[in-house]
Amino acid sequence: MTNNGKNLHHALSQTFGWRRLRITLIASLVWGLVLSLVFESSTLSVLARTLAIGLIALAVFGLFERWPQHLPAGLARWVLQVLGVAISVPLTVSVYYLATSETGVLPFQEGGTRLMGFMILTVTGMLFAPWFAMAALLRQRDESVRSQARAFERERGQLERAAVDARLRFLQAQIQPHFLFNTLANVRELVASRSAQAPMVLDRLITYLRAAVPRLDEALIPLDRELELVRAYLELMQTRMPDRLQFSMETLADSECVLCPPISILTLVENSVRHGIDPSEEACRIDIEVSVDAGRCDVTVSDSGVGFTSTVSGLGTGLSTLRERLQLAYGSEATLDLRERQPRGVVAALTFPARRTVA
Repeated sequence: MTNNGKNLHHALSQTFGWRRLRITLIASLVWGLVLSLVFESSTLSVLARTLAIGLIALAVFGLFERWPQHLPAGLARWVLQVLGVAISVPLTVSVYYLATSETGVLPFQEGGTRLMGFMILTVTGMLFAPWFAMAALLRQRDESVRSQARAFERERGQLERAAVDARLRFLQAQIQPHFLFNTLANVRELVASRSAQAPMVLDRLITYLRAAVPRLDEALIPLDRELELVRAYLELMQTRMPDRLQFSMETLADSECVLCPPISILTLVENSVRHGIDPSEEACRIDIEVSVDAGRCDVTVSDSGVGFTSTVSGLGTGLSTLRERLQLAYGSEATLDLRERQPRGVVAALTFPARRTVA
């Protein structure tokens, strides 16, 4: 089909769309049934006239909706459409009466009932047809406004999602140097002290980073991968201070299917090691519990380190960044709470929606 053919098909589809056609047919039938009460002609004949007038008025309405493409200055298209519909009524009635006249003259020259019928059709048609055209234009304008509003909402939603994604990527980019520098600082201490464990710790760190760093760019990762990173990190830290760090991990969840922000649980664990275990001179442990229930994932990281007394000054970057990432990803559905553990230590409780991967 050529472009002209496509344009014609689109114009006809819009002009004689089902909604417009249905309203026109219903209005024309009601108009014809009312007029049949005063006309001497049969009801079918009156309905044929009103239907023809309605359909031609609809065609004129659609014609001036697209043609001409450029209007004179000061002439609104809706004015042209309404005037076209109003003028089409007497013209259509005149053509009908000329076609059905035996002498080929208008009813003005015949008088009688034909003149009365001509006047009734013309006057009632010109009275109601322009109002129907105005109603159609108002409805069309309202639909256009609603369509623009929906398009604006979709565009705004897309921009908001893009902004959130950009902010998440920025925050995750902040995590990389923060986490890596903290870990490398631990290795540096071993190297500086000429510890025999330094090469083994460095090897474990390299293996760990090869697995961890690529995942920092992902918006969400499976929970089991996050827990693998946590275990690898704790094993790395346990190698550095075997006498002062013990840990346990208890997972009561289908961790392969649940998604979580990358480095979220690891941030809590690293915070416990850095601000709870490292400053302590006594043996400490970290206990991690993960469970999923009623569409929520609950994570608890508790340590028996020095507690809030010495960690208050160090609770800034990691946890504040994590809180903002959770806010961007889940809104008010995610929470992160810190509380003191008795007799010593800190408990971090993280809750977020248990979104699942698609099978």
